[in-house]
Amino acid sequence: MDAHLSEAFVAATGVLLCVVAADGRILLANPALQQFTGRSADELLGRLFWEVWVVPEHRELARDAVHRAMATGRAWPQEGDWLTVDGGRRTISMHNDVLRDACGRPYAIACVGLDVTDRRRREARLHEQAATDRLTGIPHRGALFDALRQHLDPAEGAGCTMLFCDLDDFKTVNDVHGHAVGDRLLAAVAARLRDLLGPEEVVARFGGDEFVVLCPGHATDRVDALCGQVADAVSAPFDGPCGPLSVGVSVGVAFGHPGEAADDLIARADRAMYGAKTHHRRRRARAE
Repeated sequence: MDAHLSEAFVAATGVLLCVVAADGRILLANPALQQFTGRSADELLGRLFWEVWVVPEHRELARDAVHRAMATGRAWPQEGDWLTVDGGRRTISMHNDVLRDACGRPYAIACVGLDVTDRRRREARLHEQAATDRLTGIPHRGALFDALRQHLDPAEGAGCTMLFCDLDDFKTVNDVHGHAVGDRLLAAVAARLRDLLGPEEVVARFGGDEFVVLCPGHATDRVDALCGQVADAVSAPFDGPCGPLSVGVSVGVAFGHPGEAADDLIARADRAMYGAKTHHRRRRARAE
């Protein structure tokens, strides 16, 4: 009766069940796994599992995990991508146990796999939402500090360059046209700044009409070019309710080094920004 129940469970469950031998060959694959891979039991049994459902970049890791499990008698939980019948990828959470023979020697690994793809996508969306400024759709101040901690980590950080950007004449837009128009302008500025950046660079809303651009490393040529691009992008007119709206931007640059406090880097970039803003005001005053 117990054996019958076990067979019925293996056949009926929707989780992915398999047993693989010490050399990685498949000894058991339940119907859910057969459906997942698009192969019958006869087509699966005896094949190396990493050649069936493990994605190519993880195959060496899979072989090493089996070898270590046989050598130590312990198999650890894992999570990775498996290939489906149509060549797609699904994220599978694996609970693994080592099977032993009558003498206690490891001879196989039993795996229970759960498809967590949709759960991980929901978690990623929630994480992104939690780190995003609702008004502008870019990372907020808290997310900026998370990125700074990585760049300035004394052991693993490589440093970074910060552009502290403060809009010029934004208060005039709010006073003349109202906060709703000001909010739309902030969102448009954020979009323009985001479009300037490479994949490893980030722009965050620091607060109010202040934005911070963070670049990894200390590439001076890139920063010089980016400062000009930021100025050009922000100074281009924006659509307003009564015609084009214009604002400017003052940019302060500071280089951060591993081991430096994030607040100290921000303070230096902020001071540099105020120096640039004072220069702009003096220049306008001379022009007038």
